[in-house]
Amino acid sequence: MSHDPRLTAEMADLLEPIIDEVIGVEGGFVDDPNDAGGAPRWGVTEAVARAAGYQGDMHDFPREWAVDLFERNYFLDPNFHLIAPLSKAIAKELFEIEVNCPPGVAAKFMQRALRVLNDPKGNGQVIFPDVQVDGRIGKDTADALATFLKFRAGGHQGEQVLLKMINAQQAVYYIERAEKRGQNERFEYGWIANRVVI
Repeated sequence: MSHDPRLTAEMADLLEPIIDEVIGVEGGFVDDPNDAGGAPRWGVTEAVARAAGYQGDMHDFPREWAVDLFERNYFLDPNFHLIAPLSKAIAKELFEIEVNCPPGVAAKFMQRALRVLNDPKGNGQVIFPDVQVDGRIGKDTADALATFLKFRAGGHQGEQVLLKMINAQQAVYYIERAEKRGQNERFEYGWIANRVVI
């Protein structure tokens, strides 16, 4: 794990098993010509590895580099460290989506869900200002999440509903990927089986 000041010891403890799980699902080196992301190792595509400065053969891409990239690119830079103190389960889910989708998609899933959960009586009296669905998590999105979770406190039901809504969007996203690019049908079953939990 890196020594980024944004990563507290508690968050590092949260993140380590999640990264191990992602690496376990993604496996070692895979060279599938149908994979649009290129040949990954440890779940990190060659393009991402090269952008981070790795110049060696992807067969030899070190696991430590993968861990550092997962931590920085898919947890800290998208600001999921702002979400973890509010809900570890939601931060974990956002991280896992960020690993497998383009940047910002995970945040948009949560932002969309929060927007439609904002008027519980349907009378226009919102419980927090609507967040922008821009794929960037900042103070407004974190505050909206905190307010929603407080409003729906009690048995973690609000957290579970929000997780279901995020995962439902993720499932649709993967279906649409396969519909737009036939080669992705090869991956569809695994995407849903391993990445979507409802």
